[in-house]
Amino acid sequence: MSGEERKMDIFSKIAAGEIPSYKCAESDRFYAFLDINPLAKGHTLVIPRREVDYFFDLEDGELAECQVFAKRVAAAIRKAFPCRKVAQVVLGLEVPHAHIHLIPMNAEADVDFRKEKLKLSPEEFEDIARKIRSCFQQ
Repeated sequence: MSGEERKMDIFSKIAAGEIPSYKCAESDRFYAFLDINPLAKGHTLVIPRREVDYFFDLEDGELAECQVFAKRVAAAIRKAFPCRKVAQVVLGLEVPHAHIHLIPMNAEADVDFRKEKLKLSPEEFEDIARKIRSCFQQ
């Protein structure tokens, strides 16, 4: 890039530890952290560490690996926050980085992004992330 340092997007900075986050799980290729504007306790974002703007621009193998990683994170969320299912939503234009929303749900209305987001304290976020990490590592 002609000697210039490539500008990293906010999610890449989060995955690199340059911006604080409430980490739920990670691997060498993927990172999961709590959404700071959650629809429910346990609402988690899963991202590839590699910067890709559009989820379906991921390479086939990488897309498959991301889904398997997200499946493991979803199982941890469901164990930490019992619910009927964990919804998977690929949505969002505000950050140019592919990401999956994993949201504990008991009804379809639980996944309405127009509803008011939860207001949680830093201590509540950390407790939620710790619970998911604990279940992910088992």
